[in-house]
Amino acid sequence: MEKAIKLKVRKELDGQQQFNIIKLKGSLISKGYTEIIHILDQDDEFHINSFETAVGTTNEVQEFIKDFITKENLTDTITLFR
Repeated sequence: MEKAIKLKVRKELDGQQQFNIIKLKGSLISKGYTEIIHILDQDDEFHINSFETAVGTTNEVQEFIKDFITKENLTDTITLFR
């Protein structure tokens, strides 16, 4: 695990959004993309979730996250953070 990926996650979420964020994190772990996800406060509105993944899977992981965000309608809730 070498490449860090960061996600910017809104703090104020409704129940369905919370469920979908947990589902995304569980999917990242169960697919073997990472073993642990770290959560830090960015400010009053957002958390930064970060995790490491193997260098060879970085693009695959980012595409998985983008597809998940689109499919679950989370575009105002979570974004890839650069």
